[in-house]
Amino acid sequence: MSRSFQVTFDAHDPRVLSIFWCEVLGYTHPWPPGVDPVPGGDALAAWDVFLARVGVPEDQRNSRSAIEDPDGDGPRVFFQRVPEGKTAKNRVHLDVRAAPGLQGDDRMTALEGECDRLVSLGATRLRRFEPEPPLSTGFIVMADPEGNEFCLD
Repeated sequence: MSRSFQVTFDAHDPRVLSIFWCEVLGYTHPWPPGVDPVPGGDALAAWDVFLARVGVPEDQRNSRSAIEDPDGDGPRVFFQRVPEGKTAKNRVHLDVRAAPGLQGDDRMTALEGECDRLVSLGATRLRRFEPEPPLSTGFIVMADPEGNEFCLD
């Protein structure tokens, strides 16, 4: 029997990192408990109101954040504030499937386009790996705004 899971990021600023990853993955922020989603509404603003209403001190309101796949297929991603910064290479990273089904120049062109979009959102491009058949179809290594490595694959 398979199990569901969530991916958890340690973060300096959970809110900012969750906004970035929402854009990368096409995810959304969940709405607070007991609050009906408003089409086109701002779930993060709803969380601000909710947390104030239930008495969470202002300095603790950005201690965590989460994003979810609106289609319900992908794992939930959770961001938790930690005091220390990132100091070493990730031992686990995400491979973001940005060019499914594409090969060769078409694939690398699609990856470059997505790389440019993510850099405009605050990512850093680290290195491009050219296709090396039969084992690699090519990918781009990037880092999110807090330095967590991920691949455009």
